[in-house]
Amino acid sequence: MDTTTEVAARVGQVLKTRNLLLATAESCTGGGIAQAITEIAGSSEWFDCGFVTYSNASKNELLDIPEALIAQHGAVSEEIAGAMAEAAVANSNSSVAVSTTGIAGPGGAVPGKPVGTVCFGWRVGDQTFTERKVFSGDRHSVREQSVIHSLLGLIRLLS
Repeated sequence: MDTTTEVAARVGQVLKTRNLLLATAESCTGGGIAQAITEIAGSSEWFDCGFVTYSNASKNELLDIPEALIAQHGAVSEEIAGAMAEAAVANSNSSVAVSTTGIAGPGGAVPGKPVGTVCFGWRVGDQTFTERKVFSGDRHSVREQSVIHSLLGLIRLLS
């Protein structure tokens, strides 16, 4: 299995080759994607910024996610993940974004959304892609799997 650093370096190669800038919008990963990216020397050439919007209020205030959308779908939903990725592009100099929102645990599960549920959003050009996954393991493991999955998804969409 690839390490987070290896995957982040691959993301950088793809973005640099295509002359694209990336932004992140993170909830459950708490800035882990941005941290993985900025571990790579030279990442300032292809990484613009990251938003850590852990609370619903910050999703609304920093990313302009409507409170009504959060109330309708819940913060952990593909709809919110997609809106977060779109907002990251709209509120930055980037043309590509990745987002995460989920339940890393150990608490927080709700009916239909067990611990380990993470929703991902990717904005590439004028298209938004979303996905819902359920990971196993403890809080650290869920967050680490989420960072890697988000970056691998970006590579897949850009390749």
